[in-house]
Amino acid sequence: MNSRCQVDLIDMQSQADNEFRFIMVYQDHLTKFVSVRALQSKRVEEVALELLDIFLTFGAPCILHSVNGSEFINSFIEQLYTYWPELKIVHRKPRHSQSQGSVERAN
Repeated sequence: MNSRCQVDLIDMQSQADNEFRFIMVYQDHLTKFVSVRALQSKRVEEVALELLDIFLTFGAPCILHSVNGSEFINSFIEQLYTYWPELKIVHRKPRHSQSQGSVERAN
């Protein structure tokens, strides 16, 4: 578990429930285990805080596949390397769901 994981955001603004407008889906590639978090926004601080919580609960993956959005390539996310220097973040091309297939199917 945790050798390769994927993370993606689902935009739920059209069906927003109170203050939550996005869903972050984090999935282990091998076991298909999914962790889901409700987010108020796509702000990098909020995304990074939820990723940090997942990493502290389940351990950090060796490789993290993510979308190419600014919430995943911001310097705040890069600070995760301070705590997990072996972590590799691989960004996929926008609108190219084949490279993120497992987590896209979970969405």
